[in-house]
Amino acid sequence: MAPPPKVVAEYAKSGRSSCKNCGKAIAAGSLRVGSSSKGPRESDLMKWYHLDCFPLQDHPLAVAEEILGFSSLKSFDLDALRKLEATASSEQTVNELGKTDWDATEELEEKGSKKRKLSSTDEAGNEEFTKRNSPVVAHKVVAEYAKSNRSSCKNCRNVIAAGSLRLGSSSKDPRGFDLVKWYHLDCFPSQSHLLIAVEEITGFSSLKNSDQDALRKLEAAASSSQIAMEVSKRDGSAIEEFEEKDSKKPKLLVDGKKNDFKMAFSASDIKDRYKDATLPPNWKAFKTLIFREQEEGLCDSEKIAAFDFDGCLANTSVKRIGPDAWSLMYPSVPEKLQGLYNSGYKLVIFTNESNIERWKNKRQRAVDSKIGRLDNFIKHVKVPIQVFIACGLGTGKDQSEDPFRKPKPGMWRLMEEHFNSGIAVAMDHSFYVGDAAGRVNDHSDADIKFAEAVGLKFHVPEEFFCT
Repeated sequence: MAPPPKVVAEYAKSGRSSCKNCGKAIAAGSLRVGSSSKGPRESDLMKWYHLDCFPLQDHPLAVAEEILGFSSLKSFDLDALRKLEATASSEQTVNELGKTDWDATEELEEKGSKKRKLSSTDEAGNEEFTKRNSPVVAHKVVAEYAKSNRSSCKNCRNVIAAGSLRLGSSSKDPRGFDLVKWYHLDCFPSQSHLLIAVEEITGFSSLKNSDQDALRKLEAAASSSQIAMEVSKRDGSAIEEFEEKDSKKPKLLVDGKKNDFKMAFSASDIKDRYKDATLPPNWKAFKTLIFREQEEGLCDSEKIAAFDFDGCLANTSVKRIGPDAWSLMYPSVPEKLQGLYNSGYKLVIFTNESNIERWKNKRQRAVDSKIGRLDNFIKHVKVPIQVFIACGLGTGKDQSEDPFRKPKPGMWRLMEEHFNSGIAVAMDHSFYVGDAAGRVNDHSDADIKFAEAVGLKFHVPEEFFCT
């Protein structure tokens, strides 16, 4: 018979682990309880849980003092484990533990600043835990007026108008780089980002009196529908005023030239299907574009490492169809991509696939083939990658070129404006790699023209992966 699992308690070293029960992230610095057992090949297997998510029915607790790591915990966490041991099935204990875990997380969030007191009563603790039924991540909260209309809200995905108030959640990504996610005031996820005293929000003192009052109301009654309505009305007026002014402005400039791509993006335009073709759960469609939803570990960044797919990262052929009909273009591809990811780059694939649009009677087959290859490639290289597929057609009789299809910059603009958490791209530190460079044996010059249209440094794959 296999020995019973060991129970381990410690403070999470990063925010990368997730609870095996609720599936949500375990905040860096918060208490987590682990079940350590031997895998089929005698290797150690660890499963982590939030304290209140620990499955007592499957892992009976030993004497709390015998839990590995017990002696290194803070006093209130020691007490929480003793209570868990004593009354494992008690609903009251679960609520008290939830409250205790929030105290620990709040201490991490407000380190070096004045801590906000939580109610010591069970009733208040239960109410606080009910409001926030997911772990609070250690974030700094920032308030400012948007410097441009290039940022988008991570909740509703609509543009945050230049000059309007936005709230940011600033944290370290798993690699240690700063990451800010911007929200409209009424979209801010206060249920998962515990607000500190508003006077301690970075940038609070520089706000208008009306906006300071709005933040105080958000702090006092985050769940109030009346407050949400008032905030929405105020913020909506600012956006409406901006849009009226913005319609009179010239279009965006790229390297001093007029850019003919004007983006109008709304979350309501995102679909689960591409025309009559079904998409996998983690893929969505927007107009003539298919994109892969952001996965765990993919971190938005000012540094973008962008790549073509076919003939650059993967060796494919138009004569071979199917999700497995590919191979690595160069043996060094996984190592190169991992190195870029570890250096703080966000990896993005921009690829054309007009067969998805052209094969009307076999569209599902074309979708499954392209998406299957990309999913299998990402699984193989073991690095999170953002993906955009342009399905539209090129210039033809009575037909203008699709704005997302390379060399048009539409895919880049969408990523830059709506899928990078409002982080401005550092063009000097970003680049694009593609095989269509207009050389004698190249099938086109779409990749190099795409890089020129966007303003990115350009590399051909044999130069990038073989040196």
